[in-house]
Amino acid sequence: MNQHRRTFRLLGSLLLVAAVGTSLTAAAPAAPGASDTVPLDRVVPAPASVTPGGTPYRITDTTAIRTDGSPDVREVADQLADVLRPSTGYRLPVTTTGSGGIQLRLAEGPYGDEGYRLDSGSGGVTLTARRPAGLFHGVQTLRQLLPAAVERDSVQPGPWQVAGGTIEDTPRYGWRGAMLDVSRHFFGVAEVKRYIDQLALYKFNKLHLHLSDDQGWRIAVDSWPRLATYGGSTEVGGGPGGHYTKDDYRQIVQYAASRHLEVVPEIDMPGHTNVALASYAELNCDGVAPPLYTGTQVGFSSLCVPKEITYDFVDDVVREIAALTPGRYLHIGGDEAHSTSHEDFVAFMSRVQPVVAEYGKTVVGWHQLAGAAPAPGAVVQYWGLDGTSAAEKERVAAAARAGAGVVLSPADRVYLDMKYNASTPLGLTWAGYVEVRRSYDWDPGAYLAGVPASAVRGVEAPLWTETLGDSGQLEFMAFPRLPGVAELGWSPARTHDWADYRTRLAAQAARWDALGIRYYRSTQVPWPAGTSRAG
Repeated sequence: MNQHRRTFRLLGSLLLVAAVGTSLTAAAPAAPGASDTVPLDRVVPAPASVTPGGTPYRITDTTAIRTDGSPDVREVADQLADVLRPSTGYRLPVTTTGSGGIQLRLAEGPYGDEGYRLDSGSGGVTLTARRPAGLFHGVQTLRQLLPAAVERDSVQPGPWQVAGGTIEDTPRYGWRGAMLDVSRHFFGVAEVKRYIDQLALYKFNKLHLHLSDDQGWRIAVDSWPRLATYGGSTEVGGGPGGHYTKDDYRQIVQYAASRHLEVVPEIDMPGHTNVALASYAELNCDGVAPPLYTGTQVGFSSLCVPKEITYDFVDDVVREIAALTPGRYLHIGGDEAHSTSHEDFVAFMSRVQPVVAEYGKTVVGWHQLAGAAPAPGAVVQYWGLDGTSAAEKERVAAAARAGAGVVLSPADRVYLDMKYNASTPLGLTWAGYVEVRRSYDWDPGAYLAGVPASAVRGVEAPLWTETLGDSGQLEFMAFPRLPGVAELGWSPARTHDWADYRTRLAAQAARWDALGIRYYRSTQVPWPAGTSRAG
């Protein structure tokens, strides 16, 4: 998945602006008409059910945010207040008394773990859910129902109206993921938190962190300290690299959890392991450590499958990372192991998957895991193309029929590092050009022939960083494609319609401007006048 076949309010890098000029959008004043009431069905992802009607509710200086008194609901209410207070200038106290205003409550109902109901009328807005995650997702919808200027960090004129009616909303899939490659280029804690906030706005619930690759090891491992101190000392192009201490990683995990995203850590193996081999000579079959690598080729490295120390290494790394990760999953890679024979690959996976289970995690692997024997309950992540061979697709389908879950990340659909077109200044082209419509206009439930619909866990949008070195560059490649992946994962298939979606997507531009998010202004989207200039 690399170069062999592909060789809340921070600003992006000024260097990116200089490099690509007006190909990037920059923060700008809210578009004309931004104070108009947003219809209930204009949000992204599209809600499952919308019943418009009634008088809008207007947030004023007398509005309070009311909760049921539980700490989890209070946390969501405080997050909502943190968004609304700077732009409205209102006090918006969070309280357990009174009536009206904005009410957040937990109650039994047909919402599942992540769904919610939003009721809006002249007397107030009520968000109801079974779980705090549902309330949080409802808050993201409420944000989008307010003028985009609500996202700004200074007082704006308003008015702050929420359209009248009811939204009932539950997700299509339980896995709505985004992967961030922090190995090819290292991204610090603040940059990861910024990306988490952007994911949360569109109801993603998984953050897959690609923590190791040939070019860099990004997480401290006490039992093998040179992985981080030496293996984390560089990156693609020879930059300084970096790594997360265990406290850094805990901070990322906790921040993601506060936005109801589950972190899925990945240690890629047995290939993509040059950095481990360079850090410890004894992991090499010949006992000789290769140099650190700062290029972008793939497929040339492999752990030494016959050596017993390999499995001591794997056990230590998995044990320490599992202990830091409260989530259910641990990703073991398995892609592009071109320097590992098939027999060794199968043997390696048969040894490693039980280690993951021993430390209480469920195995996730790139879809090459299907060529071995996926552990019971394992998840295989498909990253092939529309044109990938039928035989390779059938291996994934056979694993799914045998009980494996499938997460769909087709590279020529949702790899966010693929160029939009020939003039895109960043990104790669090995999977072709991926414009906004192509990234949106497909159905995860019907994508792979022979995969039972019940086996599809959801979708994930990987963002590989061979060519990306700062938050502004991440955003330019992620937006505007990322919200479409969110909609594929959240919204019912019956709502899927490109003509409608492109209009709803265009309306997001003013919100991205307010948040300082840089994005590609695709000609496929009817961007409103008054939003940032196109590239």
